[in-house]
This record gives sequence, C-alpha cells and structure tokens, in this order.
Amino acid sequence: MAETTVVHLLRHGEVHNPAGVLYGRLPGYHLSETGHLMAETVAKAVGGRDIVALYSSPLERALETAAPLAEKLGLDVVQDPRLIEAGNLLEGRALGQGLSVLRNPRNYRYFWNPLRPSWGEPYPVIVRRMKSVIDDARAAARGHEVVLVSHQLPIWALRSAAEGRRLWHDPRRRQCALASLTTLMFDGDRLVSIGYSEPAGSLETGPSVPGA
Repeated sequence: MAETTVVHLLRHGEVHNPAGVLYGRLPGYHLSETGHLMAETVAKAVGGRDIVALYSSPLERALETAAPLAEKLGLDVVQDPRLIEAGNLLEGRALGQGLSVLRNPRNYRYFWNPLRPSWGEPYPVIVRRMKSVIDDARAAARGHEVVLVSHQLPIWALRSAAEGRRLWHDPRRRQCALASLTTLMFDGDRLVSIGYSEPAGSLETGPSVPGA
C-alpha cells in the first residue's frame, strides 16, 4: 500500500454579522465569541493528530479559526489565496430572512444562469483552484495529515466534484456546517475516502449565511 495522506478541509467558525450581510470576500468580518470557541474546540479535537502543515484562506475569519490549532501544534499558518471564499457579485447586500435576496427585483439580473452560477465565480473555477491547493498541500504533508481552512462553497464544490455529483445545487442542502471538517484520505495519489464531522456542532446557534 502506498503512503496514506489525510487532508482536512476546515470551514471557519461563526462570524460576528448582526446585519446579516453576505460578506463574501469583504474584509473586516471576524469570528464571534462563539466562533472563537468553535475554533478552540476543533483545535482540541484534532490537535493530537499527525498534522504537519496548516494552510488558510487569507480572510480574517479563516485565519482566526486556524490560530488555536496553529498554537496547539506549533505550526505556522500558510496563507493561500486559492482557499478564499467564492467570488460573489451580491456581496455586501443584506440577506434578510432566508434567501430573500433572491426575491428582490433589483437582483434578478444576477440570476439568469444558476448552473454557472451567473452571480459569482463559476463552479469549475472554484474546483480547480481548490484541487490545486489540495494537491500542493498533500505533497508537502505526504504520509501525514494537513489542515486547510476555507469556506463553505469552495469546500462543498470540491467535495461534490470528488464524489461525482453535479456542481450546481441548493445552498441550503450543503453538508458543511460552521467549523466542520471534510476529510479526504489519499492512498498515494488516489482519493480513497471522504469523511465529514462536526467537532463543534454542539455550539451552532442557528442557520449560517450561505456562501460564508
């Protein structure tokens, strides 16, 4: 059997966002108190594993999620822009209740093609950049484990592609909760299994903003 390498895709914790803004790649959005607790909970849950490298999206909420794990493992956080949130033309808008942004006539011009999607970064582009950083991180941690801190849509798009599912989907059906781990196990260069866990699931306070 070839070397086993494990890649954990960690979604960031809860963000302080009282206005319910779809913040996307906007700067200045930090973890809430609960979000920090989520990050600490994940660090305790996986800090004893054979993790030899830690990568993160450059956005504040991702770096803050990575920090407790970096401290526990004694690792530097490698910032990689390929792990950033998906581009979205609607960022900065308040979502309101549920997905009410979809019902606002001013936003209709963005929704002409949900398969692409027309309101943001194309799904295949997201998958390519995520696969690229996973390949690089896997090579650096070969035979060990590595954690990549990213965002809901990039993680879900990568998982959907890896499992052979269509990339367009209902955002409400993503299995990628706050501070969750999507775990890819490789035998050499071959992906052999995909797992999912929620180490901080008991700390969820309600529905999260899609695309966060």
